Amino acid sequence: MGPTIKLSSGHEMPQVGFGLWKVDNATCADTVYNAIKAGYRLFDGACDYGNEKECGEGVARAIKDGLVARGDLFITSKLWPVFEDGDKVEPACRRSLADWGLEYFDLYLIHFPGALKYVDPAVRYPPGWHYDGKAEIVRSATPMHVTWASMESLVGKGLARSIGVSNFQAQLLYDVLRYATVPPAALQIEHHPYLVQKELLALCKAEGIAVTAYSSFGPASFLEFGFKHAAALVPLMKDDLITGLAAKYGKQPSQILLRWATQRGLAVIPKTSRVEIMSQNLDCTGFDLEQADLDSITDKDAGIRFNQPSNYFATDKMWIFG
Repeated sequence: MGPTIKLSSGHEMPQVGFGLWKVDNATCADTVYNAIKAGYRLFDGACDYGNEKECGEGVARAIKDGLVARGDLFITSKLWPVFEDGDKVEPACRRSLADWGLEYFDLYLIHFPGALKYVDPAVRYPPGWHYDGKAEIVRSATPMHVTWASMESLVGKGLARSIGVSNFQAQLLYDVLRYATVPPAALQIEHHPYLVQKELLALCKAEGIAVTAYSSFGPASFLEFGFKHAAALVPLMKDDLITGLAAKYGKQPSQILLRWATQRGLAVIPKTSRVEIMSQNLDCTGFDLEQADLDSITDKDAGIRFNQPSNYFATDKMWIFG
């Protein structure tokens, strides 16, 4: 299975997983199946990705074909902001479980902080950011302690083995830690050499919260959205430092970027539809970078964030990372 990270919940999480954001519905079941075949055991999904049903079909086929048992897999899903009202958390989790065809998630995360007004799945699913499906952001008055209490009840009911958060910053993490009876086992954040977030990582280390890095390849994930600041940057796969280290260690630039994260104790969730790259990405913990090389990558930090609501649409109500 490869290296794992011990969560504060007592469960083991594979350090290298497979991310399911933007995996096309038409090919998703095959992609998941092929990733399991390639050796992946952690799959990182979300209601918002709109492909949980197809992901579940890939898992079901792999189990049916004897490639894995359910207990071999570590499946993550996420609660979208419109379901953060206390009485909406469990139904949302159950909907995602039904789509996956599972009885429990290994890890269930709050996808973004900041509850939005409830959108009935019968109206639109996945609901997206906007209450009207177009442009209207309507916040809910539900505070985080109410949402977190409902998340904790998922553990009590056996619907989630571990719970955590995503896209949270330090102040809100400290807030949750003050009242949590089940502390967040994991934090998932955008993390790449252009956005290192050292202080947030230090907080998590001190508080025993495992960190999963997403968008490990930086701007590459965001070019399709037309982000000008992504297009203006040198792609990390072609960056002189990264390509130089790839030559030095006899690895691919992608493996250098992933090893920079995993060697520093983070989990990673790269994705690809190409089977040969699946194996390459999975093989990112079998070598070590020299400390000076790790530091030189970290020193590229420029505080450049891509995945935030205000980059996708005009808003004066969702400044999550302000």
